[in-house]
Amino acid sequence: FVPGERLYRTGDLARWMEDGNVDFIGRIDNQAKIRGYRIEIGEVETQLLKAEGVKEAVVVIREDGNGQKALCAYFTADEELQASGLRSVMSQELPGYMIPSYFVQLERLPLTPNGKIDRKALPAPEGGASGSEYTAPRTPLEAKLVRIWQEVLGVATVGVKDNFFDLGGHSLRATTLVSKVHKELNVDLPLRDVFRYATIEEMAQAIARMEQQEHVSIPLLEERDYYMLSSVQRRLFIQHQMEGAELSYNMSGMMVLSGALERKRFEEAFHGLIARHETLRTGFEMVNGEPMQRVYPEVDFALEYMQASEEEAEEMAGRFVRVFDLEHPPLLRVGLIEVTRERHILMFDIHHIISDGVSTGILIEELLRLYNGEELPPLRIQYKDYAAWQQSEAQSTRMKRQEAYWLNLLDGELPTLELPTDFARPAVRSYEGDALEFIIDKQRSEGLQRIADDTGSTIYMVLLAVYSILLHKYSGQEDIIIGTPISGRTHADMEPLIGMFVNTLAIRSYPAGEKQFVSYLEEMKETMLGAYENQDYPFEELVEKVRVTRDLSRHPLFDTVFVMETKEERVNRFGELSIEPFIQTETVAKFDLTLELTLEDEDIHGRFEYCTKLFARNMIDNYAQDLLEIISRICEQPSILLKDISLSGHSEQGEDLVEAIDFVF
Repeated sequence: FVPGERLYRTGDLARWMEDGNVDFIGRIDNQAKIRGYRIEIGEVETQLLKAEGVKEAVVVIREDGNGQKALCAYFTADEELQASGLRSVMSQELPGYMIPSYFVQLERLPLTPNGKIDRKALPAPEGGASGSEYTAPRTPLEAKLVRIWQEVLGVATVGVKDNFFDLGGHSLRATTLVSKVHKELNVDLPLRDVFRYATIEEMAQAIARMEQQEHVSIPLLEERDYYMLSSVQRRLFIQHQMEGAELSYNMSGMMVLSGALERKRFEEAFHGLIARHETLRTGFEMVNGEPMQRVYPEVDFALEYMQASEEEAEEMAGRFVRVFDLEHPPLLRVGLIEVTRERHILMFDIHHIISDGVSTGILIEELLRLYNGEELPPLRIQYKDYAAWQQSEAQSTRMKRQEAYWLNLLDGELPTLELPTDFARPAVRSYEGDALEFIIDKQRSEGLQRIADDTGSTIYMVLLAVYSILLHKYSGQEDIIIGTPISGRTHADMEPLIGMFVNTLAIRSYPAGEKQFVSYLEEMKETMLGAYENQDYPFEELVEKVRVTRDLSRHPLFDTVFVMETKEERVNRFGELSIEPFIQTETVAKFDLTLELTLEDEDIHGRFEYCTKLFARNMIDNYAQDLLEIISRICEQPSILLKDISLSGHSEQGEDLVEAIDFVF
């Protein structure tokens, strides 16, 4: 183009290559984002045209009255084709999220006067349309399940042949689904049955064969001066007292608010939250030698308001996170730095003993609703009621059954993960940490999703298997325990509460070199399903039950943790305000090594959090590169033997060490 002359927008998407050529990617107007995935519609049309009998095809994005988007395929053929057959053909080449939700067969595609396909003239799909994927509920039970699925998945349209995981389901949502089914249908649906019967049609048939089991609500406690703690609160209370761990369980977050903020209304919304949730008015203290919680009718809360320049704001934000005195609520502080009249930095700091990741989402959602003047429905129970219920006799039989599962899983000599480190392990566990971030790109992410779809797994299970293989490669060990958090909200009464419900699962796996990846993944899937079904047994009590050697330099049972966040629709607006993250670099390492993965638009964002007393940054960079290499190898060949997954050479020190020990002895 000539500087100063007119530019024309072609609608083509391209990029400059290093050699000066232009690489054509596709049409901007033929790209769309559905359920967080960026989709090239041309790819979908190409695969549909490969199906036998299809003569013409066009795929468009349809949006219903509730704003839910779905792919809709229109095609012509000489004979009537069934949607199930087309889905089967396309699924051989495309991941589940790229398979259209609707297939509509037409005699001819509508054309514009210029002879191009008139996308605007394509008819809206109907439940009775020939070849349409949507099938309406046919029985009262199917109708009830459709409504429950809509609530859990946040989608407006669910057909009885739709797959739970194709609609955005994952293990957390499956747990929520099970609790809602129990509450509303009085049936104790096993969590593994969500995977086994993943459509409304199949699930309704399975439920019809089950015995009724009345749903029992969590009972309310009478008012007292003090209340018992939940198992996880007891552990956090003790760990808070440990030297060096004072800030380890602060959950902090910072974001930039752009737009006109009404500060008084904002602070009033926080007062409304504190009045609504007793956990935000709870303190913790020793009573007759036992840690107890005390709920205060009122607490002093004030927004910490400051004015500063952009540079000063960063320094202030760095000082905001401070140690909490657990006896004096609220164990929540909120700061607001005014940089300009329409730019503020919002800072949260809340202690983990009263909150978890799901609670943070509840807090922000309810804060927004209160800020906008909404009246929230009253809560039936509070966290103290849950804590007492968890410790009650009514739960003891169920907990005994779950205890047996975990003791069997962790029977025998337990492995200690021996990763190569840059520095000698200190005598007492250190919390000094840093983090390294990396990206699992679109191509690898789609490959992982394809493996999950083909094996009836979740992408979480696939990536946990990948991580265990990485640890196997570095340590040379074939018996590995990895910790992983789980929401713990298995009873419907817990869903609206702010509180600490998260439990930790100790996942034991055996990544032996002679196993194929797909068979090892099947083992991991079964292990995770068993763990999900027994997720209520408190990790704190498990540690007391298993024979584990106490070592002040290590965490009990495992030294590494795997976390995967399935980001739901991210909040990017607060009323009239737009929200963007404010990046902070302070890192506390609760474990030797933690892998955190977050599903983004089309990539997966990775983050290794590591103890700087053990690892140098270069070693962690090797971990990230080798993790990507494992993903590439299994995407290319899912049936590959684990021993044939060769890495970049960084992991050889672990394998060479094992070989040297074998040689010496």
